[in-house]
Amino acid sequence: MVQNLGPDPHGSLVPTIEGQKAFVPCRLPRTLNLTPGLVELLDRSSRSVATLSGVGETVQNPHLFIRPIIRREALLSSRIEGTVCSLSDVFSFEASHGRDPSDDVREVINYVSAMELGIKLLKDLPISLRFVNEVHKELMTGVRGQANRPGYLRLEQVWLGSPSTSIGEARFVPPPPDRLRDLFADWEKFANEPLDMPPLVKCALMHYQIEAIHPYEDGNGRIGRLMIVLFLIASGMLSVPLLYLSAYFERDRQRYYDELLNVSATGDWERWLRYFLTGVLQQSEDVLARMRGLRDIQEGHRRTIQGGRGSSSALRLLDEFFANPFMTVRGASLVLDMSLAGARRVLNRLVEAGLLRVDDSAWPPLYVADDVLKALRGTNSGSDL
Repeated sequence: MVQNLGPDPHGSLVPTIEGQKAFVPCRLPRTLNLTPGLVELLDRSSRSVATLSGVGETVQNPHLFIRPIIRREALLSSRIEGTVCSLSDVFSFEASHGRDPSDDVREVINYVSAMELGIKLLKDLPISLRFVNEVHKELMTGVRGQANRPGYLRLEQVWLGSPSTSIGEARFVPPPPDRLRDLFADWEKFANEPLDMPPLVKCALMHYQIEAIHPYEDGNGRIGRLMIVLFLIASGMLSVPLLYLSAYFERDRQRYYDELLNVSATGDWERWLRYFLTGVLQQSEDVLARMRGLRDIQEGHRRTIQGGRGSSSALRLLDEFFANPFMTVRGASLVLDMSLAGARRVLNRLVEAGLLRVDDSAWPPLYVADDVLKALRGTNSGSDL
């Protein structure tokens, strides 16, 4: 509980509704003394992110790998908040033109749209309240929670717990609404100050702080996780959006909540940074391994179909299955700029070669690259994707 503060918490308790207390975090520290062990972990994490960024810049057709990895992150980040759908649900919806998505799939799609909007906005806007509001609006419009003023700071007191939890039983009560603008002003200033602080450390502190501020009525966890990759792109540490921590957080979400709460209660930045940087290191290595696996599959498929009749069309179409392992005949005809009949013939040749299967249970029928889907799902998330 937030009331159980230690002798040196990162904030204080203030009165709020119903005689309860809310937690107001202190301004973010501009300097930190890092222990030698933490400096070593920071160095390893930074080198892994740099390697990932370099791969993103040099890989041929990077959108083929970035697009599905963004969707994987969107799914896992949304799942932390209770969204229930699979990676197959997301990909099959995007492949089936004109179909209405479920509420859960729509939340994942909105996360993808919010990420894409954020990357676009970074060309003209710094990390700021206006920037975060725009991304939050995109995230929450048209989904559950859209009635809670997407893109605007909350006007009500909120608290964290199950839907039936009263404020007196809440695990965490964030700041009263009249404190939000001042808190966000310091967060914004911290994001843009030229501090002598490594970007990953700065990012870790910013992520904690936006979660503690809890600026919106809904969607706070997702917007906080979106800001991780958007800040690293803005800082120049990442060239493309390939590093995502939601798989790490989702693997043991209770620990994620506990680590956030511990900073509030104790002000122990060392422990939080160790947890955060361990996630950065693990997920950088995971994405690199996943991309290598996808590239190996791609090269194997190319060897299977090269030199055969119509191989140029088959190769072109096959590459698109790495951006989305589901495709309809109509989708193939658009990629190849040919008739539906011609596109169907190319797809069926890939089925005959053992590279695709047909899912006749869907309408329209879907052609599926199972090995690509399996590589994207992986086994490191701790749950079925």
